[in-house]
Amino acid sequence: MRVVGQRKERPVGPIASGLLLAEGARFNDEMHRLPTGGATFIPKGVYYFKTHAEANQHQLDCLAKGMAKIALERSGRRNG
Repeated sequence: MRVVGQRKERPVGPIASGLLLAEGARFNDEMHRLPTGGATFIPKGVYYFKTHAEANQHQLDCLAKGMAKIALERSGRRNG
């Protein structure tokens, strides 16, 4: 196994930390600033799957459709 980077595990305690909450909020804000940070590509709804493989396939299909949509939008901006 190859380890890339370093990450400190945060201790779990009985008292919530305001610093960790602020750090999580900053991370969330940064994720939403990414070009597709607000897109999950999975339509809203309740889904029932018989197997994990079926659920994974649905997720991959939605991701592929979303990525194709973004690629088309971006290519249209360059040519238009």
